[in-house]
Amino acid sequence: MPAVVGISNGGGNKEYPGNLTPFVTVTCIVAAMGGLIFGYDIGISGGVTSMDPFLLKFFPSVYRKKHNDKSTNEYCQYDSQTLTMFTSSLYLAALLSSLVASTVTRKFGRKLSMLFGGLLFLVGALINGFAQHVWMLIVGRILLGFGIGFANQSVPLYLSEMAPYKYRGALNIGFQLSITIGILVANVLNYFFAKIKGGWGWRLSLGGAMVPALIITIGSLVLPDTPNSMIERGDHDGAKAHLQRIRGVDDVDEEFNDLVAASEASKQVEHPWRNLLQRKYRPHLSMATLIPFFQQFTGINVIMFYAPVLFSSIGFKDDSALMSAVITGLVNVIATVVSIYGVDKWGRRALFLEGGVQMIICQAVVAAAIGAKFGIDGNPGDLPKWYAVVVVLFICIYVAGFAWSWGPLGWLVPSEIFPLEIRSAAQSVNVSVNMLFTFFVAQIFLTMLCHMKFGLFIFFGFFVFVMTIFIYFMLPETKGIPIEEMGKVWKEHPYWSRFVEHDDYANGVEMGKGAIKNV
Repeated sequence: MPAVVGISNGGGNKEYPGNLTPFVTVTCIVAAMGGLIFGYDIGISGGVTSMDPFLLKFFPSVYRKKHNDKSTNEYCQYDSQTLTMFTSSLYLAALLSSLVASTVTRKFGRKLSMLFGGLLFLVGALINGFAQHVWMLIVGRILLGFGIGFANQSVPLYLSEMAPYKYRGALNIGFQLSITIGILVANVLNYFFAKIKGGWGWRLSLGGAMVPALIITIGSLVLPDTPNSMIERGDHDGAKAHLQRIRGVDDVDEEFNDLVAASEASKQVEHPWRNLLQRKYRPHLSMATLIPFFQQFTGINVIMFYAPVLFSSIGFKDDSALMSAVITGLVNVIATVVSIYGVDKWGRRALFLEGGVQMIICQAVVAAAIGAKFGIDGNPGDLPKWYAVVVVLFICIYVAGFAWSWGPLGWLVPSEIFPLEIRSAAQSVNVSVNMLFTFFVAQIFLTMLCHMKFGLFIFFGFFVFVMTIFIYFMLPETKGIPIEEMGKVWKEHPYWSRFVEHDDYANGVEMGKGAIKNV
């Protein structure tokens, strides 16, 4: 893919010595498991809401509309604000908790944030598994959301700080890979739990969230902290010894000195939130808000957490709807592995741009296929098998495009571009915007499906077109650039360079000029 003129591809960067040690690999794999809780929840909620015993117990009006009211448009059979509140309340809670998590992550380290995330998710899973009333479901979902807010705030930062810069992309995408594995596991469990006689399989689906919660809780207790976080909290000797261990070499002086310099600059900042609004952080703030906004308006969460409902609405029977969701979940995992292979080889921009084009084409085809068969009234008659295969095939190609571009890179790029003094606050903005628009899309999706019908895919396709143009012109390549030297990519960008003073960065490390006390 062509690059914007004047953007560095990483030539002339510092090259810190270090290897991809088994210690850091295992550490990053364990930390990345924090994504399991998010993925499991995305996958489980859509499957559970298409299970009849669950609907009959908690949402009887939706159940009646689905089975008894034959006049109901197929597009509208799941249109219920209470049902969408069950799904989307989690994201509102995650938004609020990510703001608190920023302070915890900055002052007490990345590990404690992960621990809080795991414990809150564990309690939420227990309440949901034993729920008897709708309010118990909602309370459980809110606690799950608090857990996700803490985990999504701390895990990407942890991975970016632990990984050697040459392998940062691949190791950070481990987070997105575990999200996709969580989605796939949830879809497979839904498929089998839905077959349990007696109609209580949904309890196993919801309560099963305890397993990923225990993994991240135990993992956070055994993981070491990052050198950046140790320096930030004053443990310089421990941080240097730890840096030598994770890099596998004794000569870490240059990288360690840059980390200390960045930390000293960050300590001069009394108000990181207010600091974010400074002119020189305009590129970072723009990416922290626009990338997660665009990520949600690819329409992927519509496909993922409503996949069984969506397939059921377009005429697939419940069993085959859950199976279709399993297939898309499998594609998601495989395509994310492609991204892990290619992100440090082909670069971030190439994956973003190729994935965007692929998604636009697929959304146009799916809109045409559903529109031709369902029309406006949503009554398809008998669906031929070849038609169902075509719809699922193009949805899978769309999911693959997302899974090697906007899926992993939507978390990777924001987590690697922030200077240390604004890193926790900026990551909180990133997570909050992500959760706000996930909530927004989840809350209105079923109503939009009811009113916009197949036009919904055209709606999201338009946003994918806009975001692909945005990436082409506005995002510099960050492949192969040490995280504490990232300032140079903004200085060399034709547009963002006007916001970044040359003196703001000394030797590639943010020195905090203009960011001293009393900002």
